[in-house]
Amino acid sequence: MHILVSNDDGIHSPGIAALAEVASEFGDVRVVAPDVERSSAGHSITATHPMAYRPTRISNLAAYRVNGTPADCVALGTHHWDSVDLVLSGLNLGFNLGNAIWHSGTLAAARQAVLFGIRGVALSVPSGVDHDFEPVKPWIRRVLDIVIAEPSVSLINVNLPREPRGLLWTRVSVRQYDGRIVPTKDPFGRDLFWFTVKPLEPADEGTDRWAVEQNWISMTPLKLDLTDEAQLGAVEQRRPLDRALAFATSPAVSSPEAAKAVIAEEAAAPIEP
Repeated sequence: MHILVSNDDGIHSPGIAALAEVASEFGDVRVVAPDVERSSAGHSITATHPMAYRPTRISNLAAYRVNGTPADCVALGTHHWDSVDLVLSGLNLGFNLGNAIWHSGTLAAARQAVLFGIRGVALSVPSGVDHDFEPVKPWIRRVLDIVIAEPSVSLINVNLPREPRGLLWTRVSVRQYDGRIVPTKDPFGRDLFWFTVKPLEPADEGTDRWAVEQNWISMTPLKLDLTDEAQLGAVEQRRPLDRALAFATSPAVSSPEAAKAVIAEEAAAPIEP
């Protein structure tokens, strides 16, 4: 098995070394990660300048540092290494719970793998465990045992509490968002703003946040399709718009010319310098 390991904390994070070390017990590992920290980079990609990579070593494993985002690293890693079977992203130093998955660079690396047809797993631990990963390594092994045995689950977000009691399949906690703006000023009195985390009330039972609060490892299957199927069906019933005409006059599969025209329009979109 070929396992590509990436992260958003950067190539020198101790978390990626710990994850790569455990992953090497399951297959051939290669590490491709940002050359600097890219936390909360989301699913950004580098489109305004070329990328480069440099070889390095992590735990005696082949590793490369990239001047790009976590998604860039997965794209570049899978380009240079044929037949990647699994992409692992982490260990992130800090949880990725609930709505944090929207801006998590750790999860973006795993999601980029799925866009390429490769399974992706994001793994996060509390920020304070970076001094000693030995207690968490047996739990990582157990997580990987389960992931590898469930090939139908293509994208999984895993959060490991400080002292796990076991593992649970969970759903995303979406009741609240844990971000807020905190205003401050610079030494000259000019307004500045921090985008930071705010405390949340306890989450709903069965969610990722609830599981970690109860010291369970949260394993959340995710999907790329953001369509709200229930709302789509309901609004089509209330307001069908031009559905009947479209389905009566449009082919089920677009012509190659129509598809190419849309692709050309996408490619022509201006890129900000």
